[in-house]
Amino acid sequence: MSTNNRGLIATFAALLLAASLGNASATEQAQQRRAGRDVRQDTRQGSRHTKQECRAANQTSNAQCRQDKRQTKQQGRQTARDIKY
Repeated sequence: MSTNNRGLIATFAALLLAASLGNASATEQAQQRRAGRDVRQDTRQGSRHTKQECRAANQTSNAQCRQDKRQTKQQGRQTARDIKY
């Protein structure tokens, strides 16, 4: 009976170890998603400021200001992808 108990304890310990490793990976993914989200939110603010400064300067057309905003947002999205993957 003690051999069965040892086997059961070893199996239970292995399951706990496997479960804890899975949680660590999930936590890391959550942190990466959160960091990516933060980058995208900061990018939104930055792109708004880019467009406002462009329009305030009135040196380029509105279409060019929109393009500048799009490029800023795209760069932020790429940065977020680099963090996540």
